[in-house]
Amino acid sequence: MTRLIHIAFLMLLVLQARASTLTIEITQGVEGALPIAVVPFAWRGDGATPPPHDVGAVVAADLQRSGRFKPLPPDEMLMQPSRGEEVDFRDWRALNVENLVIGEVIPSGSRGYLVKFFLYDVFRGEQITGYSMPTTVADLRSTAHHIADIIYETLTGEPGAFATRIAYITSIRSGSGKETKETVKLRIADADGYAPQTIVTSEEPLMSPAWSPDGKRIAYVSFEKAQPSIWVQEVLTGTREQVTAFKGINGAPAWSPDGRFLALTLSKDGNPDIFVLNLARRTLRPLTRHWAIDTEPAWSPDGKSIVFTSDRGGAPQVYQVSVSGGEARRLTFEGGYNARPSFSPDGRLLTFVTRIDGQYRIATQDLQTGNVQVLSDGRLDESPSFAPNGSMIIYATRVESKGVLAAVSTDGRVQQRLRLQEGDVREPVWSPYQKQERNR
Repeated sequence: MTRLIHIAFLMLLVLQARASTLTIEITQGVEGALPIAVVPFAWRGDGATPPPHDVGAVVAADLQRSGRFKPLPPDEMLMQPSRGEEVDFRDWRALNVENLVIGEVIPSGSRGYLVKFFLYDVFRGEQITGYSMPTTVADLRSTAHHIADIIYETLTGEPGAFATRIAYITSIRSGSGKETKETVKLRIADADGYAPQTIVTSEEPLMSPAWSPDGKRIAYVSFEKAQPSIWVQEVLTGTREQVTAFKGINGAPAWSPDGRFLALTLSKDGNPDIFVLNLARRTLRPLTRHWAIDTEPAWSPDGKSIVFTSDRGGAPQVYQVSVSGGEARRLTFEGGYNARPSFSPDGRLLTFVTRIDGQYRIATQDLQTGNVQVLSDGRLDESPSFAPNGSMIIYATRVESKGVLAAVSTDGRVQQRLRLQEGDVREPVWSPYQKQERNR
């Protein structure tokens, strides 16, 4: 990796995909995780076909995956109540469980359900919260993720992010010799790796997926006809349109917080610079004009500034510039290589790739104090992306020469690895929040 070419656009390691589900391994959790019991939800279908997913199991897996909770295995439960009058708190105190989740799934309509759940404080013997949530067969897992979000927020005071999605690039090589073929796919999946869907399939490179703020569109780079161009695609319908196809680099699209603009890297005038594209009017405005390579823009949460990577100081570092233009200000000084920046949702932290003794790691920097914390320990960790609640960062790494995804909490205490059964996977990006109906 020389200079910023790795970042700017010669990072064209073409990858491939297969429709296999991601599996998640918790490689490091928080010591003293909160003991909780999530009882398997009862089915009240009176002989009807039970739902395709175990809601309680999905909720328990989500909470465990956060590293903040330690769910009790169902075979260690003394009882499995589903309604409040069935709960004997003495059973759960004997098991040293601090919180208890019970629930039931009730048929509603031709292909719908009503999911009820209740969260209890075991030692006080009190209900903390509870909801009834209408859902469908197709949305049942999503509803389970929303339940996990509610429990997580109730007990930690922080929003959960289990009901979100991730986008990523996968690739697989088939054949051998001159007959070798590479197929690249842009895919999305639930945050737990379930239900992967292919958005785009190509025999040319696909790069830099970016979610719109409403989660309905994805911008990405495609090398169709052997030339880079930027596309915006509707996730639900698959409808897409090309928004830039200038000569040279068309790369690194990043949505403004209001969804009206894309910041991107273009070299149409000779040198890679940051531009801002008005999506409605298709007008283009240069934001940087410099002899160096300026690339990888990311908007601040308030929409007032953009951070980007530039080697204008002699090596890749992170800079910040006002959206209205002006002089760019350098933000990173620790180390000789810092790139691929993005903001935490609250704007307090930056995450980026930093180089330490020839190894590429994921780091954060507190924008008030300037303190840098290295969070990962791989050889080639890249493409960090914050969860919408700011608690985790997903990134790409390599394990035994294979591209995989990993995630780490912003305090570094929780680490996960997300694996595909076959193929390589890289360039993950976490989606924004989605809305869910709930009633007490």
